[in-house]
Amino acid sequence: MMPIARTIVLFVLACGSSACMAQQSPSNVTRTAFDTIMKSAVDSQWKSMPIGSIVINVAKQLIGKPYVGGTLETPGNEICTVNLEGLDCVTLFESSLNIARIIQQGKDSLQDLVAAVTYTRYRDGALTDYTSRLHYTSEWIDNNVKKGVVDDVTASLGGKPFPLSVGFMSQNPKYYPALVASPSMVDVMRSIEQRVNMTKRTIIPKAAIADIEDRLQDGDIVAIATSKKGLDYSHTGLIVSDGKRAHFLHASSVKKKVVLDGPISEYLMRGETNLGITILRPLPAK
Repeated sequence: MMPIARTIVLFVLACGSSACMAQQSPSNVTRTAFDTIMKSAVDSQWKSMPIGSIVINVAKQLIGKPYVGGTLETPGNEICTVNLEGLDCVTLFESSLNIARIIQQGKDSLQDLVAAVTYTRYRDGALTDYTSRLHYTSEWIDNNVKKGVVDDVTASLGGKPFPLSVGFMSQNPKYYPALVASPSMVDVMRSIEQRVNMTKRTIIPKAAIADIEDRLQDGDIVAIATSKKGLDYSHTGLIVSDGKRAHFLHASSVKKKVVLDGPISEYLMRGETNLGITILRPLPAK
């Protein structure tokens, strides 16, 4: 995925109300990439497609983009960032999901995208400070299920309990400039971690993934559970299905770019610390 300080962070953006005041202006490269995607959406009538299909149409246009980690970590107060010129595993799926959501809603501006990402990136859609970001993947899942953005379908696919024991951020604040600058936030993060550890998640064990690949769908979000101490998930990406096999589209820190990889079951087998996957299915945007 990314350096360990980013491994636990899940996903990304901003707006809606006061969040709009803490927004970083997107680069010209990001604007051009966004405009190109939106033109394709209009020309090919993506709006009428299922949300998962739109997610993958967007993500495929980002294949080849360079892998860049840490784009959310900006100096000073927490601000909204949208960056389509360099992506990590979180910003790839987050950007693809939220561009798809605004397309389905009939919206078409970067400001609309910033608002959509804020809604998914921050707890209950409200940006207040660094700790309002949904840093842990498991909390991102829990909050976005409650908001009606995604459905956690793992249990219905035969998922097994995945006990949570996160604590990396509060135990290693030196890796997080915002926590170094504001030590009082460490206690806040510790309280958040305690709440996260009370939630329940399930995973498909990696040895069982091949058996359910044909039940995965285009646009399903994959979160890879890890055995690394203090963490919950170590990598994320998207499913591209051919009806039988589920291929893994992700921002690869090894290949240094966004790639369409082989089947997700084979990908999981490459990592000793990979325990299994949680599957999140995007819901229609209202």
